[in-house]
Amino acid sequence: MFRGIQFIPSGTKIPFLSYRKLTLISSGIAIAVSLLLLVVYGLNFGIDFKGGTLMQVRSLEGPADIAEIRRKISKLGLGDVQIQNFGSPRDVLIRVETQKGGEKAQQAVVVKVKKALGKTMAFERTEVVGPTVSKELVEEGILAVISAILAVLVYIWFRFEWQFAVGAVAALIHDVILTLGIFSLLQLEFNLSIIAAILTIVGYSLNDTVVVFDRVRENLRKYKKMPLLELLDLSVNETLSRTVLTSVTTMLALASLYIFGGEVIRGFTFAMMWGVVVGTYSSVVIASPVLSILNVTRAWSGLGGAKPKQPSPSRA
Repeated sequence: MFRGIQFIPSGTKIPFLSYRKLTLISSGIAIAVSLLLLVVYGLNFGIDFKGGTLMQVRSLEGPADIAEIRRKISKLGLGDVQIQNFGSPRDVLIRVETQKGGEKAQQAVVVKVKKALGKTMAFERTEVVGPTVSKELVEEGILAVISAILAVLVYIWFRFEWQFAVGAVAALIHDVILTLGIFSLLQLEFNLSIIAAILTIVGYSLNDTVVVFDRVRENLRKYKKMPLLELLDLSVNETLSRTVLTSVTTMLALASLYIFGGEVIRGFTFAMMWGVVVGTYSSVVIASPVLSILNVTRAWSGLGGAKPKQPSPSRA
């Protein structure tokens, strides 16, 4: 009879909680470094957040000559202009900073660039984002991430207990800050698709964390005398196979998208791949140690143990 591949053998007993101080300190350092990178280098905001004009063009005469395109556009006096290959050697991405004069000035940029490049280039995509819209997008993106984390806090609090809610939110904040940190370190373009990736990471990480928490709650009912650290280790190990299998299959799909999906979704895919790694890590070595610090108990609150019976009134 064919037996499936087991990534994690049954009966595995890895003492995750024994290393809780090391993992929490390491994660704290990683968060501090990420915040420092954000302060020093900031994020490489894309046109969605900075405003301006983005044009994707394709050379009709073989590989694009980036130096020649830059020379032609530099004569237009458009300020900060970024020109780079986009996918194939024929494709070029041109970003132009926001021009003074409102929306009409932004539209005029497209006309000037088309005229400068002539008929050797085909314009495949053009996006114009004004400064007012870009400012609103920044505010709404930040609000979306904060709202998602607060919603998770409330959801976990009602479903489990406040200790579980704090553990889940600590893991999510860890994942979001480290994702922002890696984008700041590598100076990858940060646009609306990355906000969508961060929200997806929040959901993915939460799913992993809830699976572990469900097993913790189940074991709190089942093993009433087992020490808490031992019980948390048991719960993490019992769900480890599922966690690793889910992460591996997700990474296979994302790797295919990263390699074959093209430049348009590469930033989103990279954010998701990074998010799967840090999300899996935080579910195992951040969320559970927080429960041990907060000393979750078996007292009646939905975590095990029947509701204490009220004494029957005495008869006269």
